[in-house]
Amino acid sequence: MLGSQTILELWSRIQSSRSRFALPPISTLNDEKSSIQLGPTAEASATGDTAGRRRFRLAILASHAIQYQAPLFRMLAREPEIELSVFFCSDWGAQSYHDKGFGREVKWDVPLLEGYRFEFLPNWSIRPDASRFWGLINPRIILHLRRRKFDAIWVHGWARFTNWIAMLAAFTFKIPVLIRGESNLLPSLPPWKSALKRIVLRNLFRRTSAFLAIGRYNAEFYRAYGVPKEKIYMVPYAVNNDFFLSQADKLANCKGELKQELGIAPELPVVLYCGKLIQQKHPADLLKAFEYFSESQRAILVYVGAGPLEPKLKEYVEDKHLPVVFAGFRNQTELPKWFAIADVFALPSGHEPWGLVVNEAMCFSLPVVASHQVGAAGDLVRGGVNGFVFSAGDARSLSEYLELLLSDPVLRARFGQKSREIIEHWSYRENVNGILTCLEQLANAKQEA
Repeated sequence: MLGSQTILELWSRIQSSRSRFALPPISTLNDEKSSIQLGPTAEASATGDTAGRRRFRLAILASHAIQYQAPLFRMLAREPEIELSVFFCSDWGAQSYHDKGFGREVKWDVPLLEGYRFEFLPNWSIRPDASRFWGLINPRIILHLRRRKFDAIWVHGWARFTNWIAMLAAFTFKIPVLIRGESNLLPSLPPWKSALKRIVLRNLFRRTSAFLAIGRYNAEFYRAYGVPKEKIYMVPYAVNNDFFLSQADKLANCKGELKQELGIAPELPVVLYCGKLIQQKHPADLLKAFEYFSESQRAILVYVGAGPLEPKLKEYVEDKHLPVVFAGFRNQTELPKWFAIADVFALPSGHEPWGLVVNEAMCFSLPVVASHQVGAAGDLVRGGVNGFVFSAGDARSLSEYLELLLSDPVLRARFGQKSREIIEHWSYRENVNGILTCLEQLANAKQEA
């Protein structure tokens, strides 16, 4: 068994042996606090210490209802300083729909449209699809922006035609535009595409009033495209911590019982993967990594999710006689018990702008092993503290990190506790604080102009 006292030596050895994969050094948000507007303290907001604040009329343009956004919209709607209006470009997600990644019909089992004011905008696209640029064409947003006196409009990125309609209209009507996207500098682009993107986005960003950064890599993306640090506000990518933390506490003493219900021996540690079984997420890399140590370290690998790679993964498992469980697609309220049985969480994606499942896993005090292409790793996964980051595609590295954690329950517990401590301060409350700070500073700048 590998002792926790050797962790720093092993970490150094594994890193140095793969230095050719290392990313260029990037300063953390904590090292450059002046770069990101962090907002008022949660205590001040929670206690109602909001004297002197005005009421802001905020419009949000969203492609469709998303399970991760709905709780934030509800929290914003409850804020006395914000009058919120959400405009959806599609009812995709609010109704049952076919998810290509999962390869099945999906209807979320959590409320997506309760607790805030919203409107579905008519979509004029001849091929409606919330995932395509031309799949959303909703010109009615222009009328809302012209007739209603919004203090700002929050637009989710620039990957859909309606987003451009809304931003151009807002520029025309002199309504501040707030952009919140997922982009980062991790994926490499062809030179021509990179040059074109730089031309288009630099021009857009010059007109944009503020940027709501979801994390470290996202903030660095904006800085690389010429955005002044004063225009970037920290609005971290978060999940419904209240729900997942409460479920984690509720199930904390039920791990053995839950494992037995699922046919898993209580004494065996569990490696958990949760997500779509698609090439982009490299689930096969995790299977190879698991196979490397399966004879020397007893454990169970659990895949929660579905997708086109599932048949091939199952075939490989059968051929190699590996102890792997395929749990299939699980809805939001079903996820907690799967996190509760886990001992380590792994996300080996080849491209993952963020990976909110990392947030969920950390609510359950799980150590995290993630690839360097996972956006969340830049903020939430701290090497040698609550997990490890490996080079995407390097199954050997992934295997070594997993074996290290699986073989040392003391180390796992320490890392898991750190995960919980980190995620408790990465929540919707920080989102609200960052948005309020942004709106206040934009209003102050307008008055001074």
